[in-house]
Amino acid sequence: MNDRIPKQEIEKWLNKINNKLENIEPKNEKGKEFLENINAYVYDCKHFLKKEDYMRSFEAVIWAWAWLEIGEKLGFF
Repeated sequence: MNDRIPKQEIEKWLNKINNKLENIEPKNEKGKEFLENINAYVYDCKHFLKKEDYMRSFEAVIWAWAWLEIGEKLGFF
């Protein structure tokens, strides 16, 4: 299933979040929970990318970023 989202765009955001996650450390239990969810969305992104389901892959990486940014703003990392 190919969508209108370019594969290169997904790969760009996936690489960015993977690089950012290398420097993220949870500060508390809530941070650990957030990090688990972020990693699950990154996993989903890769799964859908392999299946060429670019829309779902892009949605997953966007959700991962949302969880990351919210966790940062709440001081969980």
